[in-house]
Amino acid sequence: MAESLNGACLCGACTFTATPVSDEAGVCHCSMCRKFSGGMFIVIDCSGTLEFAADAPVTRFQSSPWGERAFCARCGSSLAWLSRDGKMAFVSAQAFPDPGRFPVKHQLFIDCKPGSYSLAGDTSTMTEAEFMAQYAAAPEGSA
Repeated sequence: MAESLNGACLCGACTFTATPVSDEAGVCHCSMCRKFSGGMFIVIDCSGTLEFAADAPVTRFQSSPWGERAFCARCGSSLAWLSRDGKMAFVSAQAFPDPGRFPVKHQLFIDCKPGSYSLAGDTSTMTEAEFMAQYAAAPEGSA
């Protein structure tokens, strides 16, 4: 997928353009993503292409040594998880006009998912330990 898309927060103050890496969505069930989004955080990989409008009231919160959360300072909409090195950007699927165009195909931190919900359909899954093993073992600058 190489189509640039526009997106926005709930109040419309934070607008952006981004080009999704693929037509698939992923879900993170970690406790930080659940608190940030109010549930599972459904994201689209837009690494290297996310650009907020110059006047967008975007606030960034450093949530870990390697990542930060971007949200609208006016309405509070959760917009993206960003790596601190600037290489990765996972944008909320709900910030795009048609989030249904992105079928959920991946689930991270599946062992942290509360028992109160589940997703239909086939997805690949990764536990917290598997995720940390894969990305903690990655060479510097690759994750």
